[in-house]
Amino acid sequence: MSAQRMTRGFLLVSPRARGLLQAATLFLLALPLAGCGTGALWDKFLNKDDTFVEEPADKIYNEGLYLMNEKKDMKAANKKFEEVDRQHPYSDWARKSLLMSAYASYQGGDYDSCIGAATRYITLHPGSPDAAYAQYLIAASHYDQIPDINRDQGRTEKAIASLEEVVRKYPNSEYATSAKAKIEGARDQLAGKEMAVGRYYMQKRDYTAAINRYKAVVTQYQTTRHVEEALYRLTEAYMSIGIVGEAQTAAAVLGHNFPDSRWYKDAYNLVKSGGLEPSENQGSWISQTFKKIGL
Repeated sequence: MSAQRMTRGFLLVSPRARGLLQAATLFLLALPLAGCGTGALWDKFLNKDDTFVEEPADKIYNEGLYLMNEKKDMKAANKKFEEVDRQHPYSDWARKSLLMSAYASYQGGDYDSCIGAATRYITLHPGSPDAAYAQYLIAASHYDQIPDINRDQGRTEKAIASLEEVVRKYPNSEYATSAKAKIEGARDQLAGKEMAVGRYYMQKRDYTAAINRYKAVVTQYQTTRHVEEALYRLTEAYMSIGIVGEAQTAAAVLGHNFPDSRWYKDAYNLVKSGGLEPSENQGSWISQTFKKIGL
């Protein structure tokens, strides 16, 4: 082979590649030394420090409790609870750790992780006495994410469905009472949304659209605090479009059920301003609705 060809062939190897070849050569030359007093060093090179040391489940679990309760470090606590499940997946400590992981996530505001852990707990341990609490954590996570009334209320509806699941599955549990209270709060939120949209339509003088919103409050959310204003707004809307009979009925029903309400005073004055008196038409949908709920 000519010197020119040898030079050309050598140039095809980059400086980096030459360095790697030299390192490989030195590595091979060092192999025979492995038996000459360097065995321990060689073993350490091969094994590094990736040895696994199993710890008692209760020790890891209690470390998680400490991080959660004393240090208020929910993420670090979660790692400990997850480690229990990883090292001792079939132990009773793993079951407890899964529930505590859901609780720590909830306390840390990581609602998606809470829902995931609690759902897994219910799936794996449906007959556990703590399944009711896991179900409640799911519902509470949805409830705590309810947005203000100016935004879409899809999360509110999801919260109500989850809370009703607690009441349905565990009616005698201590969590059912709390779930019922939260349901009322969520329903009040939905009623508030309907009222906000109704007022918007009133400002636009779209009285029919406004009436439909107020009607939803009266028929679906009668037990919320918004029903009094809804009856007044119905009085106002019906008076505006000349359906005075329904206006009189709305005012009368408001007076019968909430006589001390400031909304009744406004409804009464509004009807009187038209030369009328509040008078209930028993055949009106407003009257029929309130008879059904016993108010």
